[in-house]
Amino acid sequence: MFGFTALELARIQFGFTISFHIVFPAITIGLASYLMVLEACWLKTRRDLYRDLYHFWLKIFAVNFGMGVVSGLVMAYQFGTNWSYFSAFAGGITGPLLAYEVLTAFFLEAGFLGVMLFGWNRVGPALHFVATAMVALGTLISATWILASNSWMQTPQGYEIIGGRVVPVDWLAVIFNPSFPYRLAHMSVAAFLATALMVAGSAAWLLLKGKDNPAIRTMLSMAMWMLLLVAPLQAVIGDLHGLNTLQHQPAKIAAMEGHWENKAGAGVPLILFGMPDMEAEETRYAIEIPRLGSLILTHSLDGTYPGLKEFPKADRPNALVVFWSFRLMVGLGLLMILLGLAGAWLRWRGRLATSRPFLHCAMWMGPAGILAILAGWFTTEIGRQPWVVYNVMRTADAVSPHGATELGITLALFVVVYFAVFGTGIAYLLRLIRKGPLVSEGQHVEVGGPGQVRTPARPLSAARKSDRDDAGQDKE
Repeated sequence: MFGFTALELARIQFGFTISFHIVFPAITIGLASYLMVLEACWLKTRRDLYRDLYHFWLKIFAVNFGMGVVSGLVMAYQFGTNWSYFSAFAGGITGPLLAYEVLTAFFLEAGFLGVMLFGWNRVGPALHFVATAMVALGTLISATWILASNSWMQTPQGYEIIGGRVVPVDWLAVIFNPSFPYRLAHMSVAAFLATALMVAGSAAWLLLKGKDNPAIRTMLSMAMWMLLLVAPLQAVIGDLHGLNTLQHQPAKIAAMEGHWENKAGAGVPLILFGMPDMEAEETRYAIEIPRLGSLILTHSLDGTYPGLKEFPKADRPNALVVFWSFRLMVGLGLLMILLGLAGAWLRWRGRLATSRPFLHCAMWMGPAGILAILAGWFTTEIGRQPWVVYNVMRTADAVSPHGATELGITLALFVVVYFAVFGTGIAYLLRLIRKGPLVSEGQHVEVGGPGQVRTPARPLSAARKSDRDDAGQDKE
């Protein structure tokens, strides 16, 4: 259909659905930890603004969590419908890892989520904080099992192939495979960065609209502290991850860097920009910095690593896509570091919440963390091709025996349904954010205000039509 093979359509369909899904768990991880910090601050200081911020972001967390669960169910079904040969071959490892996630993380989250969402006035403050902390812990445990499974597919070990199927022989080796620590750290920090940028962007938008109050200023301040501390840390983790990838997946590194031939002792340049050509086996219009590629990836000016020509054509990933997705991720990461430094300078000058150019930059950088996660995922997964389990099983051997017509129809249906369902959900999240937190600190609040007995904890009750205050202001 449309010139695509069944394999290509299956890959596009899986890429489309997981691109939607990966965003929601990432924000869930970051928001759960942010809510835990907010509640801890409220318990320590008893300042109402922390409680108000908790209730504001709790509604957003609940809707985001729900969309993550729904989109995740589709992913699980696709392993059976579109990738049945992979499930039959590697299910002995990936199946138990996903089951461990359900038995530990999902049950932990489900057990405490109700207390977190509806128990503010029904349980004691300490118990409610424990519930929030357990949900935050559950999101990180969930990420651990999912990334253990994905990392094993990238750097498999601890298995044998018996009767045409993968059989685990050492579960510790399976879970703690060579790339697992780097991927877990990289993804967890990316989730915190994406959440910090979303919080900062929301606060900046509200401040630009004239909704200036202590709660919104605290949102911005906390987010910028997180960005200042974590964005440089992510650069360090990314460097360590790159060294690990060079050791275990050198073809991916060659595609990321756009190198086709590297001569020993000559030093490898860093290609800033260019257009990798898979047919001509060269990177056209390359803008290079001599020897910097060697310094970054080998920590030596004379170091070298394999170019793409050292791998058979059938084993090379799509260099054009991987090259540019990697640069998008790195470019956004550098902008995050600059935004954090700018925020620190403005904080020192006492203008963090009043500098309109900075607020505009923070607002436009709001989605940058999500875009960086998607770009990083494209780099990781497309860079692994043509293997579904690296150097063990090819993607072409993993796909179910469906025709291109069936896959094309289901892909079209996925696109329509996803944009309708999740587009509506995202629009609702933006509507919640646009309202901003209700502030009770230093004000007289009637019964039913933030944190009071009659405050509805139902997320879908948070944006009633009668609450469209500032609608005219929003249109300015």
